[in-house]
Amino acid sequence: MNLEDYYSYCLSKKGVTEHFPFDEDTLVFKVGGKMFCLTSLKEWEKGTPSLNLKCDPERALELRAEYEAVSPGYHMSKVHWNTVDFHKDVSDKMMIDLINHSYELVFKSLTKKMQSEVLNE
Repeated sequence: MNLEDYYSYCLSKKGVTEHFPFDEDTLVFKVGGKMFCLTSLKEWEKGTPSLNLKCDPERALELRAEYEAVSPGYHMSKVHWNTVDFHKDVSDKMMIDLINHSYELVFKSLTKKMQSEVLNE
């Protein structure tokens, strides 16, 4: 997966918006105004991309134990976020699954009204 594929995939999800709330380097994808995925554009340019993704706490621990590429979220809650490095032992298919999981967790945390607004955009 390259940056363009990642970018297109995240934006293809229902109700997703892109932001740079921290600086011009950190690309953040949100659903319903809440973050579900972020990445450093400079790291993509250097060839060492990674994603910060929300994750169920139990699954987060399992993934960290199973994959070298998965570690506690960098500059995020270590309980609810993972940093996942590309080009290690996580396949593109697994990366898509992890993006989907993060999106679903955040979407489900939205109010019913906000979920309805996202689905009807």
